[in-house]
Amino acid sequence: MRKLFLMAAFAALTASAQLPTRVETFPVSAVRLGDSQFLKNQQSDICYLLSLDADRLLAPYLKGAGLTPKAENYTNWENTGLDGHIGGHYLSALSYMYAATGNREIASRMDYFLSELKRCQDAAGNGYLGGIPNPGKIWGELAQGNIRANSFGLNDRWVPLYNIHKIYAGLRDAYLMGGRKQAREMLIRLTDWMIQEVSQLSDEQIQQMLVSEHGGLNETFADVYELTGDKKYLRLAHQFSDQQMLTPLLKGEDNLTGKHANTQIPKVIGYKRIADLEGLPEWDRAARFFWDVVIGQRSVSIGGNSMREHFNPTNDFSGLLASEQGPESCNTYNMLRLTKMLYQTTADKAYMDYYERALYNHILSILNPVQGGFVYFTPMRSGHYRVYSQPQTSMWCCVGTGLENPARYGEMIYAHEGRDLVVNLFIPSTLTWDGMTVKQENRFPQEPFTELTIQLKKARQFAVKIRQPWWTERMKVTVNGETVDGKTVGGYVVVDRKWSDGDKVRVETPMQLTAMQTPDGKAQYSFLYGPVVLAAKTGTDRQDGMYADDSRGGHIANGPKIPATQMPALIGDAKDVLNHLTPVAGKPLTFRLSGVTLPQYEGLQLVPFYQLYECRYQIYFPLYSQAEWAARQQALAAAEKARMELETKTVDKVFCGEQQSESDHFIDSRDAWNGADEGIHWRRTRGQFSYRMKTTGATTLRLKGFADRERLVVSIDGQPLATVTLDREGSATVDLPTALSETVTVVLAAEQGRQTPRISEVRLCQ
Repeated sequence: MRKLFLMAAFAALTASAQLPTRVETFPVSAVRLGDSQFLKNQQSDICYLLSLDADRLLAPYLKGAGLTPKAENYTNWENTGLDGHIGGHYLSALSYMYAATGNREIASRMDYFLSELKRCQDAAGNGYLGGIPNPGKIWGELAQGNIRANSFGLNDRWVPLYNIHKIYAGLRDAYLMGGRKQAREMLIRLTDWMIQEVSQLSDEQIQQMLVSEHGGLNETFADVYELTGDKKYLRLAHQFSDQQMLTPLLKGEDNLTGKHANTQIPKVIGYKRIADLEGLPEWDRAARFFWDVVIGQRSVSIGGNSMREHFNPTNDFSGLLASEQGPESCNTYNMLRLTKMLYQTTADKAYMDYYERALYNHILSILNPVQGGFVYFTPMRSGHYRVYSQPQTSMWCCVGTGLENPARYGEMIYAHEGRDLVVNLFIPSTLTWDGMTVKQENRFPQEPFTELTIQLKKARQFAVKIRQPWWTERMKVTVNGETVDGKTVGGYVVVDRKWSDGDKVRVETPMQLTAMQTPDGKAQYSFLYGPVVLAAKTGTDRQDGMYADDSRGGHIANGPKIPATQMPALIGDAKDVLNHLTPVAGKPLTFRLSGVTLPQYEGLQLVPFYQLYECRYQIYFPLYSQAEWAARQQALAAAEKARMELETKTVDKVFCGEQQSESDHFIDSRDAWNGADEGIHWRRTRGQFSYRMKTTGATTLRLKGFADRERLVVSIDGQPLATVTLDREGSATVDLPTALSETVTVVLAAEQGRQTPRISEVRLCQ
């Protein structure tokens, strides 16, 4: 039945026309950045790209092709199961960076990387190209219909479809952005290999594979269709479109709570890509609904989303604000890609308003401007800090997208509708297009204006459309010093005239202070001035692991957490919340905080978050009335004390059912499954599941979960310890043997013929 549905849908779609593009963005090759933090970050990224050893990134591919590598794999994720995934991102980053800058060293590195990949593909002989260890085994099993899929892996491998998607995207970008025709041929060969790989599988079996994270394979297969016009690639894109995710979106249903966020976003990018190519309004509406839900109900002020990589409940952001694992950089990278696609077919200014906010406050902030390095999690927890990657140790997914981001900074500054120019972002830059040069100069956001100089060989008539951002109400536009009374259409001020060489446009954008609550509507506020999120530097002590090592958990800021009771909150009324901030004279974008709960923080200064690095910080400030503060202070202290005591005693911990936490602890399972209730992830089994955990000084094993009245058999390294049930609070404690190895395997098993309770946390504690 499912197969018939998919085939019918495919037949209907192939008969449709494309969705019209209302506004065209420019390739990064048409834009060069001017002096700003964006340019500085871009230059830092070039250094990071060139500091990476191409041969180490290529090693997994050569091994997969049966060739001798010239160097050993990088460590971290690159030799523990996700071998080769950074290589795909690296090729994309090189391609975009070459297009964005024309840097010859980047071009040379791109050509070398591509030539070595071609050598690997040629050696494989069947079009395959990938870094996945022992590829013959896994792809052979899948081709025969032997499919064992779950959220964190496929056929005992760490998300191999997600992994191979990166090289598909890299080859596409090397052709479209890097201009390398060879990459187009390699991309088509690799896609033909996938068609052969799944040729004996039913649509239902392919959908079964998609239970495992698989990136945006549907998007890249749709891209190949557009490159070739061959509908066999379009059919493949449909086969790799996860129906379990798509179906509720088509109905306008939000069931995202608890789902791994960055597994879902690339799928939706693929749905949107297919919708655009085939003129499918239902899929387009599904993508827009997803965007509305994620941005409107699941994102914080910086534009990011997720807690510990998963979508948190829409009615309670307290967990996200308490976690050291806040919004993931990859999520925002992909949300910006989706935003771009939605903007192109709608010309809706709301998409650009979000794009600007996320670009300045999340994407710009994740690159350390001094030491280099990228951020995985941006904690929203008050008084916490971020961890920065290092070129030779850190091979996380957010390093991959982090490498790409600075090369993409220029792609949404300008756009055009026919011959009319659209100015979307106020970033110093130069656009070259259609015999015209537009140079934008400013010190935005430090100074609230920008100037555009238009250079033309011959005067001509066209419109310049300038976005009026949500954060300004009195935007003023002058041309050659004279005020123009441009009409406003769809949130854009339109100046339609005959332009001459040297004409200057000045756009004044007075900024105002706003307060943004978390989407759950609770009294916790983030402050913005114009598009810029303000934050306070609260200290630099004990930023343990701030420069990441190559451990599996090295991307997490596991240093001491400052108790909430020791961080400033605001005391007052919601209607007067903006009165807590006062501008500091002589310091642009700097505000002094007053009316706080703790006297030592009175006068604390807030500055743009993207200017803060290598420090502890605070973005959200709770607000209490005098009566609320007095009543809650004692309860907050007691709860925080208990939480902090547990964290202090914790040697190692696993959040069960959460993809990255379980992967970092090398989960192994038999007849086990996972889910989420009340925003809490869990795992249970009729067989067993296990984790590898550190034991330094640990004396007890603590379990947390749901009081399901089921029993659980606990053992370590094959030694049975106890059979337990969880108490009314969903907890159980097991004493550990006195002599333990540095690392042990903790096994949680069901009794014969029964199942375990739902387990949400496993901790080894002192």
